Amino acid sequence: MVVVHEFGHFIVAKLCGVRVEAFSVGFGPRLFGVKYGDTDYKVCLLPLGGFVKMTGENPGDEPVPDDPGAFMAHPRWQRMLIGLAGPVANFMLAFVLMVVYFGFINEVPDIKVTKVEWITPGSAADQAGLKPGDIIRGFDNLVDPDVATFTDRIDDLQNQTVPVTLERAGATIQTSVRVPGNLKPGELEFSPAGIFVQYESGPIGIDQISPGSPAEAAGLKAHDAIAAVDGHAFHTVPTLLDYMKSGQGKAITLTILRDGRELAPITVHPFEQDGQWRLGFVPAQPPDIPVRIQPMKLGTAIGASKEFCGENSQMIIKVLERLITRKVSVKQLSGPVGIAVAAGQAAQAREWFPKFGLAASISLNLGILNLLPFPILDGGLILMLMIESIMRRDISLIVKERIYQAAFVVLVAFFAFIMFNDVSKLQFFSHFRP
Repeated sequence: MVVVHEFGHFIVAKLCGVRVEAFSVGFGPRLFGVKYGDTDYKVCLLPLGGFVKMTGENPGDEPVPDDPGAFMAHPRWQRMLIGLAGPVANFMLAFVLMVVYFGFINEVPDIKVTKVEWITPGSAADQAGLKPGDIIRGFDNLVDPDVATFTDRIDDLQNQTVPVTLERAGATIQTSVRVPGNLKPGELEFSPAGIFVQYESGPIGIDQISPGSPAEAAGLKAHDAIAAVDGHAFHTVPTLLDYMKSGQGKAITLTILRDGRELAPITVHPFEQDGQWRLGFVPAQPPDIPVRIQPMKLGTAIGASKEFCGENSQMIIKVLERLITRKVSVKQLSGPVGIAVAAGQAAQAREWFPKFGLAASISLNLGILNLLPFPILDGGLILMLMIESIMRRDISLIVKERIYQAAFVVLVAFFAFIMFNDVSKLQFFSHFRP
C-alpha cells in the first residue's frame, strides 16, 4: 500500500519535471536495483513500505541555484499536486481492488435454504406478516430460492410488490411484500425491507472489548460468544444492531457462552453512537460458510466498490473525529503489529473477501491519514503551501526546519505508543492482565 502511495508521488513528480533521485521499495541499506536516468530504482533491506527522494524536497536540503529539476523550483500548485498524488493513488487502488473482487470473484453464500433470522418491527416485511424462523419457499417466480438467488432477485425487484410463499411450523402461508427502492446491491441484510436472512449458524463471537464500554461494564470478555439476545438466537452483528435500534437503547439480556459454558444472563445497556446503538465490542471473525463464485456485472461491481469505499472512508473519518473529541480511546488504534495480525487472519480465511477488503481498507486508511494537516504528512505539506500562497512568500527555512523537527519527535513518540499498544494486545500478554 505504501509503495503504491509513493508511486503516486513519483509519477506526478516525473510529469511535472521534478528530478526523482530514488524510488525505493523498503528502507535501510540498498540490496539491489537499477539506475535509469536520474532515478535509482532500488530494493532495500527493511520491507516496510518505501519512499521517493526528490531533489531539494526537504527543508534542510542544500539548494541548487537555477536547478529546474529541484522540487522547490516548481510552482506551488505543482508541488500541491505531487503531495496530493500519493493519497489519490491509494484511493484509486482501493476502488480498483474492490471492482476486481466484485466483478471477477464476488463470493456469495452457497446456502440452499433461505431462512429468516430477524424481521424489523414496522418494516415492509413485518407488515406483510413475515416472522423470524420463516423459510422462504417462493419469491416472485422463484421456487425454494437459495440465499444468493434470493439476494439477486430482491435487488432486481425494488419498488415492486412481490408474492411470497412461506413455510412456518410445517404450514404454508401466502403473502406479498413491497420491496423498497433503497437496497444496497449484493447485501445479505435487506434492512430497508426489514428482512435479515440467516447465513450463519453459530453464536456471535467477541474478539475485543472496548475500554469503558457497556460490554466491559457488564463483564463481557474477549473470546466470549453471544448465544442469544432477549431469547432471540442471533448469529450476525447486523441483526443484533437492528434489534438494538428497534429497541431505541432499551436494556437487553444476553446469554453468554464462555469456555464452552453458559453463564447466567447478563443485562447490558446499549449506548448510541452516530445514530447506531452499540455495546462496545469488536466481533470475532465468523467461521467459514460455504460460498460460491458469482461475479457481478461491471456496472454493478463499480457501484458496489463505490459503496464499499464510501462507507469505509466515512468510518475512518468518524473514528478520527471521536479520537479528537475523546469519545474513543487512543488505545483502540493499531499499527504494524495489529495490521500483521489482521493480515494473518485474512490469509487464513478461505474466502477472498477478507483479503481484498483488508487491502482496500488499509489503502483507504493510508490515503486519508496522509491528508491530515500535520507536518511531515502530505496534508501538512499541502497546508504549508496553501499558507505560502496566501502570504505570497515562502515561510522561513529555519521556521520550517523547527516545525518538521517538532513534528518528527511527536510522530516517533506516537508510533512508539502505537507499537506498545499493539504488542500489549497480543494474546501472550492477556495472561498478565487482571
